[in-house]
Amino acid sequence: MGGASIWHWIIILIAFGLPVILKLCGVGAKRVMLKSPVTGQLKQGFYGFSWTYLYFGFWVPLIRGELVVAVLHLVLSVVTFGLWQIVVSFLYNKQYTNRLLEKGFRLTDTPERNQRAAAALGVDLSVHAARAA
Repeated sequence: MGGASIWHWIIILIAFGLPVILKLCGVGAKRVMLKSPVTGQLKQGFYGFSWTYLYFGFWVPLIRGELVVAVLHLVLSVVTFGLWQIVVSFLYNKQYTNRLLEKGFRLTDTPERNQRAAAALGVDLSVHAARAA
């Protein structure tokens, strides 16, 4: 009656091992540094699939200081019985970083990382650099 069967261990291995393996293969979120030219504040932006959002859902925007987004995501996750959380895992990092860019933050990482991030986020680096100057 007690004890975990082999199926419990397989599920645990898939749930926690798969993200680690995929991350080692380059699947998942990529980081890029952003800086506010007004305040000098540095923040990390992300693009790509969010394993963190998949597992923790609305807590991610809440911890990142996006209270309204967190409440909206909580409501939509409840209404869709969790389907929202799966779908948004593919979108959240890009949306978060684009919101930072709209607030005036600028890409301040290495030129290579900035180019990769700009391509993934749909940002024109020439316009972005002109605004930063």
